[in-house]
Amino acid sequence: MESAVEGRTASVLFAGFRALGLFSNDIPHVVRYNALKRRFYVTTCVGKSFHTYDVQKLSLVAVSNSVPQDICCMAADGRLVFAAYGNVFSAFARNKEIVHTFKGHKAEIHLLQPFGDHVISVDTDSVLIIWHIYSEEEYLQLTFDKSVFKISTILHPSTYLNKVLLGSEQGSLQLWNIKSNKLLYTFPGWKVGVTALQQAPAVDVVAIGLVSGQVVIHNIKFDETLMKFHQDWGPITSISFRTDGHPIMAAGSPCGHIGLWDLEDKKLINQMRNAHSTAISGLTFLHREPLLVTNGADNALRIWIFDGPTGEGRLLRLRMGHSASLTKIRYYGQNGQQILSASQDGTLQSFSTVHEKFNKSLGHGLVNKKIVKRKGLQNTMSVRLPPITQFAAEEARQSDWDGVIACHQGKLSCSTWNYQRSTIGAYFLKPKNVKANSATATAVDITSCGNFAIIGLSSGAVDVYNMQSGIHRGSFGDEKAHAGSVRGVAVDGLNQLAITAGSERLLKFWNFKSKVLVHSLSLDSPPNVMLLHRDSGILGLALDDFSITVLDIETRKIVREFSGHQGQINDMTFSPDGRWLISAAMDCSVRTWDLPSGCLIDCFLLDSAPLNVTMSPTGDFLATSHVDHLGIYLWSNISLYSVVSLRPLPPDYVPSVLMLPGTCQTQGLEALEEQIEPSDEMIEYESPEQLNEQLVTLSLLPESRWKNLLNLDVIKKKNKPKEPPKVPQSAPFFIPTVPGLVPRFAVPEPTSDPQQSKVVNLGILAQKSNFYLKLEEGLQNNQYEGALNLLKELGPSGIETELRNLSPEDGGSIEAMRSFLSMIGVMLDRKRDFELAQAYLALFLKFCRSNLRKQCFWKERKTRSLV
Repeated sequence: MESAVEGRTASVLFAGFRALGLFSNDIPHVVRYNALKRRFYVTTCVGKSFHTYDVQKLSLVAVSNSVPQDICCMAADGRLVFAAYGNVFSAFARNKEIVHTFKGHKAEIHLLQPFGDHVISVDTDSVLIIWHIYSEEEYLQLTFDKSVFKISTILHPSTYLNKVLLGSEQGSLQLWNIKSNKLLYTFPGWKVGVTALQQAPAVDVVAIGLVSGQVVIHNIKFDETLMKFHQDWGPITSISFRTDGHPIMAAGSPCGHIGLWDLEDKKLINQMRNAHSTAISGLTFLHREPLLVTNGADNALRIWIFDGPTGEGRLLRLRMGHSASLTKIRYYGQNGQQILSASQDGTLQSFSTVHEKFNKSLGHGLVNKKIVKRKGLQNTMSVRLPPITQFAAEEARQSDWDGVIACHQGKLSCSTWNYQRSTIGAYFLKPKNVKANSATATAVDITSCGNFAIIGLSSGAVDVYNMQSGIHRGSFGDEKAHAGSVRGVAVDGLNQLAITAGSERLLKFWNFKSKVLVHSLSLDSPPNVMLLHRDSGILGLALDDFSITVLDIETRKIVREFSGHQGQINDMTFSPDGRWLISAAMDCSVRTWDLPSGCLIDCFLLDSAPLNVTMSPTGDFLATSHVDHLGIYLWSNISLYSVVSLRPLPPDYVPSVLMLPGTCQTQGLEALEEQIEPSDEMIEYESPEQLNEQLVTLSLLPESRWKNLLNLDVIKKKNKPKEPPKVPQSAPFFIPTVPGLVPRFAVPEPTSDPQQSKVVNLGILAQKSNFYLKLEEGLQNNQYEGALNLLKELGPSGIETELRNLSPEDGGSIEAMRSFLSMIGVMLDRKRDFELAQAYLALFLKFCRSNLRKQCFWKERKTRSLV
């Protein structure tokens, strides 16, 4: 057992399943057209895999298999999608599986360009390699001097056979014939780096984006500049042209704005400000459609439609996650299908663990929503609330009034949110006698009935509010509940007890209705996180000294203390049954503590520190969020679908580092199989027949075999049929079987004599049973295992027949009865099959008493006849 624990390094409870809330990053998207289905598809990168969406409904079509490293650039043609990671790139078929892999670069690849049956790759050392796709062989390699010509962009001009146009960070451009390996022409450029190249609808015309913010429309056939545009938002990140009859060009910028330029009037006609909160990674006009697809590093994919008279684009469809690190995540409801998450970007969103179509955003919190509507403000950045730091949710009365309450960074007032309407609620809850800058809300909770909210402040005050009306319903304590800042508040499931924790190392229990202090408990260190499991009444406290204290709120005593984390504990969660306490800390570890045994049963490390952890109400998934990550990562509970051997981990246990799951579900299952197959943790335990000679051991037989032995006469009387059984007219064919609990086919006896005698052989009627013969053998060798095994195979009626036939009146003998009592004595001496021995002995004594009564009756009758 100990060697198995010592050799274990991976988690035996949790396996990576998939990531939620990831839609895009800083890699430009790729648009493809399927001629067979007549639909456009857009592919976005999400770390080590990419997603493919149907543009018509922006629904997820496919998730690719993961690659070993993060994808650094993508490209696509009509059949394959190419994705580069490190100095290797692969070709994906059907948006999912890898069919070709190309190795040969020594530096990281940052540009890919499909070229018929070939593909061109460029690395950061300005080494250009042309590959044949299907043979994976290198066709041509060009090496450029980085100090003179460092390739930054690549383009295949329309109708230019076997030619590519290369842009450089130095500003010059080169036109190459890759078939003849010749430099055809060098464009001097505009003395600033080239950031984007895009083919215009007109032949020989190319749009060139520069670091200075200029967009140059250039004729590469005559080396002539047709027009220039300038944007004040920084370098041009991407360019696209409308092809539906409107001479419009769109240009992206690093600040998230998009400029729309009229090529006929040569002027700026519109600005799409704050199209993304980060730089525009890619923008593409769909061919012959007024639709613009954009993506950015803010984890958003948007489709804009240009159907207005002024040419301004409006948002048509979007897929959006959080654009900044998450501050809090919690499961919402009891079905375990929705996760509420708050982020540093100020939004509150809900992600579905079932399908992306059930995701929804509750939006940004606004200081005054009525003023925004009345004034018609387009830019609401100035009136947005700070990021949410803590929130609590309850679905009990969500259809009647707001069911979510949240406190914001540096704000005194707490906002309410309505989950069903997906918007901020009607009230801002704050005490009237406290100045806005004197305190901030630090902890919130909502009762299980959904009627009351409890808010703890940094000043030490704890207030109660009604969620339906927003009215203040009292405060705990005379002036303040705590002398220091409130670190946590909680209410039990029956609204009888409220628990508050303060930074002055005090844990206080209050009567929720009267607001009177019931009990106060001193802690060893200031609390950091407080969590209550309402069903079991167990309270978990994470302290500043990196330890965990568990209390029972009924007895108000400490029942468990855990230590082992080497960093600040960020969050905790209970399993649905309250047996496990799972903690996440800044030491990048997630630990699972077993409360009944008080031991650490599971631990694993992650490459990024976990900020939040929450477990599904159904116990199937554990959800985590991490530093510098925008997604929510699901870990499947292995104990639900596999046998898991949980053993206490030693204090010097060193866990292994697990990779965060990707957006593809299958990779987590493959990793799980790799962990389970070589593991010696799953050792089958074979229970001995008897644990100890001093212990009484019961048999494994069901109660129906022995419990009703003394009541067989009553059972037979009740089950006596009222009418004789009727023989069916056409009975089906059945193979004859021997009566008994174990089904056996009856073997027909061979008859050699055709004229069988009709004289009854009385020796056959007096034949001894196998059980009787085994008892006779037991008198000689004192071995009764065979006789006992025969009794175990019989049913209650068979046991009654065998024991009844032991008496001399029914064809038995005194020796057989003595042998049976010896067998019972051996069973009692060995303390095995205890309940069988008692049942058999009771039935045997019942028969003996019945026979004794018969003998006494006949003796008395004979005496009377003689007298």
